[in-house]
Amino acid sequence: MSLTAFSSLLGTSPLRKTTHVAVMSMGLLLSGCFSVGHPFPAGHVSAIRIGETTQNDIYTMFGTPWRTGLDNGMKTWAYGDYQYSLFEGNSAEDLVVKFDQHGRVSSFSFNTSKRSK
Repeated sequence: MSLTAFSSLLGTSPLRKTTHVAVMSMGLLLSGCFSVGHPFPAGHVSAIRIGETTQNDIYTMFGTPWRTGLDNGMKTWAYGDYQYSLFEGNSAEDLVVKFDQHGRVSSFSFNTSKRSK
């Protein structure tokens, strides 16, 4: 069957839509990588001071959080950058900051799979 005949067979039918989705999915699979979250300046983590750094300071250092939420009634902001690859090593960095009732950092955790240089 020629490409033209195959194209006309697909037309605007559900088969054509399914084929488009399948082709796009194969492209993603063949590229072998995807990411979740967004990069943030992990080098600024050392500047965070519990009881001193404010919510505004965190926003200035890291930008808009990737996720926000509550943990035991305390506001939390999360920053994450997760890179997954079939052909190269995976990497992940995440920062979770908890704020007290006055908008100051009460605790934070930073984790990375990237090796120090």
